[in-house]
Amino acid sequence: MQAFDTELRNRIIKLVKGILDQNSLPANVTPQAKLVDAGLTSMDMVNLMLGVEAEFDFTIPQSEITPENFQSVETLERMVATQLQLATAA
Repeated sequence: MQAFDTELRNRIIKLVKGILDQNSLPANVTPQAKLVDAGLTSMDMVNLMLGVEAEFDFTIPQSEITPENFQSVETLERMVATQLQLATAA
């Protein structure tokens, strides 16, 4: 499971860094860093949500589109892992 967690985290960090690069912002993203502190705007969060859906091939349920789930790479990673587990179990 550890390799999966690392791959999941790296894919999310890549998405966040891609958005920061588009905004010409330095892309030093750690798992615990608040995404708004890194420079993501509300529009960037929408792009991140769409990027996550495309990257992991699932639709984020409306109930999961919360500020808490989009606070950091870590919180986003937990939400994505949960959604992927639910999809696998279905």
